[in-house]
Amino acid sequence: MNLASLFPRNEHIADRALRVILGIALIAIVFVGPQTPLGWLGIVPLFTGLVGSCPLYTITGFCTLPKNEKG
Repeated sequence: MNLASLFPRNEHIADRALRVILGIALIAIVFVGPQTPLGWLGIVPLFTGLVGSCPLYTITGFCTLPKNEKG
């Protein structure tokens, strides 16, 4: 099993950027602001944004990539 089959690309660049920003913002609240440990949930959108693959998208068959970029 190769990495491409484990993490199929299914996120558009705008989707990825939004996830990275959201992930960083959530992790930041662990250190500043309310300082709640729930901010560690930001690891999920950060990871999926950096990898370009969302497991939930894969399960549901959803994809934000244009038809000519699927991969």
